[in-house]
Amino acid sequence: MTAPKLDLLLTWVKERIPVDLHELKSLTNEPVPNHLKHWWFALGGTPAILFGIQIVTGIFLLFYYVPTPSDAYDSVSRITFDIRFGWFIRSVHKWASELMIITMILHMTRVYFTGAYRKPREINWMIGVIMFFVTLGLGFTGYSLVYDQLSYWAAMVGTEIAESTPLIGTLAADFIRGGTEIGPDTLTRLYIFHIVIFPGALAGLVVLHIIFVRLQGVTEYEFDEEKKLEHKTFPLFPDHVLTELIIAVLILYILSILAIIVPAGLGERADPLVTPEHIKPEWYFYASFKWLKLTNVYLGILGQIAFAAAIFFWPFIDHLLIKWFPKKGMSIKIGFLGFTFYLALTVWEALT
Repeated sequence: MTAPKLDLLLTWVKERIPVDLHELKSLTNEPVPNHLKHWWFALGGTPAILFGIQIVTGIFLLFYYVPTPSDAYDSVSRITFDIRFGWFIRSVHKWASELMIITMILHMTRVYFTGAYRKPREINWMIGVIMFFVTLGLGFTGYSLVYDQLSYWAAMVGTEIAESTPLIGTLAADFIRGGTEIGPDTLTRLYIFHIVIFPGALAGLVVLHIIFVRLQGVTEYEFDEEKKLEHKTFPLFPDHVLTELIIAVLILYILSILAIIVPAGLGERADPLVTPEHIKPEWYFYASFKWLKLTNVYLGILGQIAFAAAIFFWPFIDHLLIKWFPKKGMSIKIGFLGFTFYLALTVWEALT
């Protein structure tokens, strides 16, 4: 294209999209602190990449999945064994969900132990906690859609646990099941949660999370080797964007290897009349499941509600701890004990 024609094209676009590109670049290309060159401090973008991969692979799966009790299992079987590369798409989707939860846990752990949730970022921490719980909801509804024995009975146990929640338990469980027990409407509702409600909520929360990061900036840290540097920041574009693109390519490589070596399996067809000998949820619910087995259902539910509330309101609890126990590092000690307890329950349940 010649220069005059290119100028005419740019003029035509500017008249219809009156955006000043230089002003837009200055608004969006915020300098990034040097410590974000360390992957451990830039983990927030990794779950977002995995979420995008799940959306793309999930759309492919939607073309073949049938959300009815009579056809769900057969459609998953067809995707796994008959559709060309269906097994690969399904396996990438499954592993992306698992890695997304892992990276979210790592990101929240990093934010917690570096105190990046403190003033003025309390609200963004709370948004992040909600994002994590929504992601767990995506995981639960996702493996329930397979409609094999383990997924069916895991959904059964999950709704029974939800029913034990004080005050709202019966109402919540009946809403999820579409009645007083697991039936045809249950799969439809789990399907709607998985492809519409949870993804839409998570996408909105991601946008809100990014807006708060943009408004408040990133928590800045300085390492010894960075004190000697002349420039304390580096450009968002192209430096940081290219780094995230490299991470995205690496993630796709890892997901492909996992999909080939450990593809998503398929158990026996769901049978409401036959209870499997060993019912276990996915690994990210192991700690919760073990806690319920160690206690009774009522105490177990109350304990988990208290734990979730403590995580959600932690910035304010942390403020009180600093006020009452200055220079004691109580948040670090409590965080270490809490994470160790969670890890111990997870490993214990995995080995039993």
